[in-house]
Amino acid sequence: MNKSTSSKIQLISSMVIFGTIGIFVRYIPLSSGIIAFVRGVIGALLTLGVVLIRKEKLPADIIKKRLPLLILSGAAMGFNWILLFEAYRYTTVATATLCYYFAPIFVIVASPIVLKERLTVKKILCVLVALCGMVFVSGVAENGIPSIDEILGVILGIGAALLYSTVVLINKKIPDISPNHKTALQLAVAAVVVLPYVLLTEDVSAIELTTIGVLMLITVGVIHTGMAYIMYFGSIHNLKTQTVAIFSYIDPVVAIILSAVVLKEQMTFLSGIGAVLILGSALVSELPEKVKT
Repeated sequence: MNKSTSSKIQLISSMVIFGTIGIFVRYIPLSSGIIAFVRGVIGALLTLGVVLIRKEKLPADIIKKRLPLLILSGAAMGFNWILLFEAYRYTTVATATLCYYFAPIFVIVASPIVLKERLTVKKILCVLVALCGMVFVSGVAENGIPSIDEILGVILGIGAALLYSTVVLINKKIPDISPNHKTALQLAVAAVVVLPYVLLTEDVSAIELTTIGVLMLITVGVIHTGMAYIMYFGSIHNLKTQTVAIFSYIDPVVAIILSAVVLKEQMTFLSGIGAVLILGSALVSELPEKVKT
């Protein structure tokens, strides 16, 4: 098996794993803050273990120089998880995931300011199409004003997307740190930043966990964070950006299918159209522009 094929298998595997996280979170009887904290701790330890096993040198001078950005991105990552997990509780996994995949649209809007990238007509059209899709997914076009819970779920999902887009944009600003080092540090920061939030908002002494809850929590930390991040970042260096962009949409497709099959969450016809508009516009926006000859 050549390196390209192996990398594609790793990338597809990580996307499938990411697509199942909503199902597992639904069965963990803990707050989103506690789940995010445990996820950050376990993920950081596993990623750090890979760094040590591979004997990757830690560029201390570069880390020190980029520390403010690493802290900011780690904090955004931690609270991004909290908002996403909360969105799962207020709306369907499918709707929350689709709102979350609004992140590429936020990156497009912010890129002219943050990355000094040109905003093309194609990207502007993609933003407008995605906004139309969000109207369909929210249920406004079909049922009028949705329930408070549904509105809150959509807002939380979009908030998670905004924070994730922040992580993406910041990571583009720190290309001189290896993916494993960057991931380990960001996950560790995410856990550290989320801990005070958990201590201030939760009665930790009153936490009760079932056996299934413990197993699900460990799975989210080990499989959905540590292993998935390692596979994802270990694969993208050997693949074209376009390939990574296309395969990334395995995640929401898996989430939507599982939400219908496992959780029996049905999607309406207009919501389905909205899903196609959001995912399609986000995917098209990431495809390379044709070069005029």
